[in-house]
Amino acid sequence: MIVVTTPTGQIGGQLLDRLLDTPDAAGRLRVIARDPARLSRRARGEAEVFQGSHAEPAVLAAACAGADRVFWLVPPSPGADSVEGHFGAFTDALCEVIEAGSVQRVVAVSTLGRGVAKDAGQISASLAMDDRISATGVHYRALCPPFLMENLLGQAVAIRDLGEFQLTMTADRVLRTCSTRDIAATAARLLLDDSWTGQDDVPTVGPDTLTAEGMAEVISEVLGRPVRVRWAAAEDYAAALRARGASEAWAGGLADMTRALEAQDFYGLAARPTPATAPTDFRTWCEEVLRPAVAG
Repeated sequence: MIVVTTPTGQIGGQLLDRLLDTPDAAGRLRVIARDPARLSRRARGEAEVFQGSHAEPAVLAAACAGADRVFWLVPPSPGADSVEGHFGAFTDALCEVIEAGSVQRVVAVSTLGRGVAKDAGQISASLAMDDRISATGVHYRALCPPFLMENLLGQAVAIRDLGEFQLTMTADRVLRTCSTRDIAATAARLLLDDSWTGQDDVPTVGPDTLTAEGMAEVISEVLGRPVRVRWAAAEDYAAALRARGASEAWAGGLADMTRALEAQDFYGLAARPTPATAPTDFRTWCEEVLRPAVAG
């Protein structure tokens, strides 16, 4: 039995679709969803649905009863009072289930930066999550992407109306990227494979070596009109998040993350492409995902 968390999210939703299309997974899928109405009709009909949050120990324990595999992703919570507390609440619930039940394998979405990232806000919290889960002894694979291409979708209106997007990386710094569909595909392969053991990171780094300026050039070519990148300092980024309702802790954590990314470069040239787990290039993603979103 496979348990999928965040089944209506960008990664979890694509993963669920892949599993529903796989005969080997038929009849052995469970999902945990805060709002089951957001699931597709197919998902509601073919997967066993547990309503609630996977940070709730009782909900998670019920969904994982008799299950041997879990897809794990801690969702963002801009209103959280503490970044570490937010990740910790979810992680503690999972570890309790692992230590008390039948779960043998966990595939989680984490991040690049192990051994490099220091004082990196949400990145540091995610890496601490990996360590806590691994300590239970469960077979564990942490999927480790750099910058998600889908982060740009939140700026589709600005790209369309203003001809610009904003990044907190300086324009001449290489920023490795990855598409969520590649993360979902890698997670599906691992969840359907019962031969791997132990704990390990699985980098998911796309093939491009693009700076922020280079990304703007690709977007311009794909859209057929000029698009520029505008750099934002960490402090300005945090202020904008607070203005949109983020807590001081969440905004401060993301500011720490952006400063760490700039200073420590673990999303840049030091990251090597992993074609087996992240084959999608940035231009293809722009053509297939960003352009329709901008057209809206």
